Amino acid sequence: MESNQTHTITIHFRQENRTISLEIPEGESILRYFEEKGETLPFSCRNGCCTTCAVKVISGSMDQSDGIGLSKQMQDNGYGLLCVAKVNGPLEVVTQEEDEVYELQFGKYLGSIKNKAGNPFDM
Repeated sequence: MESNQTHTITIHFRQENRTISLEIPEGESILRYFEEKGETLPFSCRNGCCTTCAVKVISGSMDQSDGIGLSKQMQDNGYGLLCVAKVNGPLEVVTQEEDEVYELQFGKYLGSIKNKAGNPFDM
């Protein structure tokens, strides 16, 4: 059963120092809806795999069950990916820098990898 309810989605696009708010129907793709209204937001893969479209939730929540680019721990800490996020209620988020989120998620693991044969890219 589809809901006719709409929710206010507010995105603080910090890279462009602006804030955008739209009323979006429940269940809609956030990134796609903003694009349809002429608002360009950061993204790359559109599959929930990278962190280009990562946001930090200020208030509210989103359905991001289709994404695999953020660990459960990152999601529990309030991070989300706009490209796979769907509206499930009012939401306010702030965009993040891709490298910042990538480092939060993978930095501690990448720094601990020891390759006894050396880095193959050094050859």
